[in-house]
Amino acid sequence: MLSYWMQTVSNQSVLELRETARPTPGPDQVLVHLHAASLNRGEFVIGHGLHKSGVANAIGMEGAGVVVELGANARGIKIGDKVMGRCRAAFAEYVCMDAREAMQKPDSISFEQASSIPLTFLVVHDMLSIQGKLKADEWLLINGVSSGVGVAALQTAKAMGAKVIGTSGSPEKLARLKEHGLDVALCMRGPGFASQVMELTDGVGVNLVVNTVGGTVFAEDISCMAFEGRLAMVGYVDGVLHADLDLQALHAKRLKLFGVSNKQRTPDQRAEFLPEFRAEVLPAIADGRIKPLVDQVFPFDQLAQAKAMMESNQHVGKIVLRMPA
Repeated sequence: MLSYWMQTVSNQSVLELRETARPTPGPDQVLVHLHAASLNRGEFVIGHGLHKSGVANAIGMEGAGVVVELGANARGIKIGDKVMGRCRAAFAEYVCMDAREAMQKPDSISFEQASSIPLTFLVVHDMLSIQGKLKADEWLLINGVSSGVGVAALQTAKAMGAKVIGTSGSPEKLARLKEHGLDVALCMRGPGFASQVMELTDGVGVNLVVNTVGGTVFAEDISCMAFEGRLAMVGYVDGVLHADLDLQALHAKRLKLFGVSNKQRTPDQRAEFLPEFRAEVLPAIADGRIKPLVDQVFPFDQLAQAKAMMESNQHVGKIVLRMPA
């Protein structure tokens, strides 16, 4: 089968398309014939530490397709099921997926849309629901709202009844997201939003912040958080990994700061909240309250072009790779 690999050479990521053997599922896995896989920025950011320099790894982190083989212990799933899930080496024709991670694809969405859901929307569920405790009518601020995670957070928050402020440096992207429920659009790429956020919230501040940008906006995020506000740190595309922390604000306002990386979690820990996700989020996707936003679909032989588009920040939502027929 065909599979994409990547290695870091001289601080640059190098892609390679290889012919490899079709994998065999382990006892607790299923083999999926993939139809589509979604790009995630973190996998290509060298500073995220997902790749060791000079070592090639099969890449791709989430996908959707059809189950073609079952491991001995796989339960609740059968051959022929259309599924989506987090998985390693997803930029390939076939992939092994933990049977617990394989979620039934709603009939109302395409394989391309389904491939953009597992990793991104599970991260969002972690940020907004599991750790963020977002409630209806609360205010959510999303730095970098046009990113894949940002758009998914916007859509999920609106389904939960929250009010959303989003920042982006592109007026065109913000205009598109107004159609997807964005309540307040602030056109700015870095800091400078705190005064407007405080005015919009009548001086109270926001209840939850999703920071997809990084250290350049962190201090200002803290300044416009409400009493008992929460902040989710999910990315640092600005490359700024350190920021000042106002300890007085942290203390006096009883703030909570948390990360959502799965890098150091065990498979059991990653799977722990899948039942809640299936119960709380999948029904909203199935009935159309949440509509996964796919900006562009690239054919399998154009991963390099898809990666270039993602790195140029031209997209709103997700970029997807369609597998060979």
